[in-house]
Amino acid sequence: MANKEYVAGIDVGTAYIKVVIIDEKKEIIGFSTVKSGANLQNSITTSFDEAVADAGVPRDAIKHVTATGFGRRNVSFAHKVKTEISAHAKGAYYYVPKKITVVDIGGQDTKIIKIDAKGKALGFKMNRKCAAGTGTFLEEIAFKLNISMDEMNLLAAKSTKEVALSSFCTVFASTEILSRIKGGEKIEDMVKSTFESVARRVIEMDTLAGTVVMTGGVIAYNTILSKILSRFIENEILTPPHPQLIGAFGAALFAKEAKN
Repeated sequence: MANKEYVAGIDVGTAYIKVVIIDEKKEIIGFSTVKSGANLQNSITTSFDEAVADAGVPRDAIKHVTATGFGRRNVSFAHKVKTEISAHAKGAYYYVPKKITVVDIGGQDTKIIKIDAKGKALGFKMNRKCAAGTGTFLEEIAFKLNISMDEMNLLAAKSTKEVALSSFCTVFASTEILSRIKGGEKIEDMVKSTFESVARRVIEMDTLAGTVVMTGGVIAYNTILSKILSRFIENEILTPPHPQLIGAFGAALFAKEAKN
């Protein structure tokens, strides 16, 4: 492996930094996910080093690095930068090469990207600067309920009752959930209502027609969200491998094209 050459994609998000290493066949051979934290530079270096170690290749075998995400210009060793919209479109289209609508739910934002049959991003929409409808919203609810994020998906799957939240704001929603649980509502029903609230925020952003592909860390660990959104829009939803890495993977694909 020492004589082979590889490329990397780095997605510097507001909540997490994702790094992907791919080989000549465009296969992921190593990756890492690290919280962005207060010291972005340290987190970038840590995540990159972990991905290289995971790939089991020498650092100097990485011949090109493309960065994306809100902090893409903080990657001092990147050869090129790409917008997160283009990187997510590139990554999603690789797995579903046709006209698609990408719904990416991250830690602090949600993106809906329309992609044509040739892989070109036609346009996109992002949520308002509010935690509602993002991973942060779910994390806050989990914190208030004193449960782990891993438990959220399992609890929601046990729900047998429809219970809609009236509050969209993260602060008010968490207060409402606690109040209604104290009033007799089951925790699993309230947790499912939290995921339904996220799905409704997505639907309000744009029309989800045709083939819909969900990406992002939220869907990677909360598969019930795709089932809920699929029920709401009455349409099948696809999820690519490693949905939380799609932005970094797309950046890596750009890196490979640049190297060639």
